[in-house]
Amino acid sequence: MKSTIDALTILEQTSRTFFIPISRLPKGLQEAVASAYLCMRAIDEIEDHPNLPNPVKVKLLQQISLGLQEATETEQFDRLSVTLRAETHPLAEVTVRIGEWARLAPPTVAPRIWEATATMADRMAHWANCNWTVNTEAELNIYTFSVAGSVGILLSDLWAWYDDTQTNRTQALGFGRGLQSVNILRNHKEDMQRGVDFFPLNWTEREMQAYARRNLALADAYTMALPPGPALEFCQIPLALAHATLDVLVAGQEKLSRSAVVALVNELIGSN
Repeated sequence: MKSTIDALTILEQTSRTFFIPISRLPKGLQEAVASAYLCMRAIDEIEDHPNLPNPVKVKLLQQISLGLQEATETEQFDRLSVTLRAETHPLAEVTVRIGEWARLAPPTVAPRIWEATATMADRMAHWANCNWTVNTEAELNIYTFSVAGSVGILLSDLWAWYDDTQTNRTQALGFGRGLQSVNILRNHKEDMQRGVDFFPLNWTEREMQAYARRNLALADAYTMALPPGPALEFCQIPLALAHATLDVLVAGQEKLSRSAVVALVNELIGSN
């Protein structure tokens, strides 16, 4: 119980988008989804770390991947924290505690989360090694699959594990890609300042917005096909926020206001 409370505390500190839908999930599914989110947030913080040289990011991401693949007992995940705490550059708390998040999920589904996180860490290491060079739409598809589309597929596996909810995996892929492409648009200026541009060559915001709309259409279809229950309630909030964020970006604003976020979330919670 304490580990779940700790996880939700860190989750609230790291994500305004996902804290509420995860905190509302039923027991068992909540621990599984929180474990997946925090493990992936842990490696995402390495990928986005402003002070880590790319070779160090590659090394750390590969160490995490190998650590998750190596473990035969959950206690072995403590080695990851020891390794990460010894890193010269200070790392985020969510990152150094990845061993705790890996142990959080129920044992019947935890290995699927370890596998997904290990695979994503390897993919992130590849992108750090090439400095996130995206020249074509095909490469953008590869990147968004690497860091988000595969998360949509993992969520589908968790829904099926919990109550046998079956989903369209192509649409699940679009769910992850759609949310990630909105994040790319929202963070474009900051990414450019650190020397990273996820826009393919000759793409403007208009092309990236169209890419996001195409994938959000898949996400809409994915969500509308879900039966009433925890999976549907979970997906509605981040998808609605992604649509609203894209709308304000198209209108020339920098981001969705906090008051708009609160109003939208309260509306969805009330409807459920």
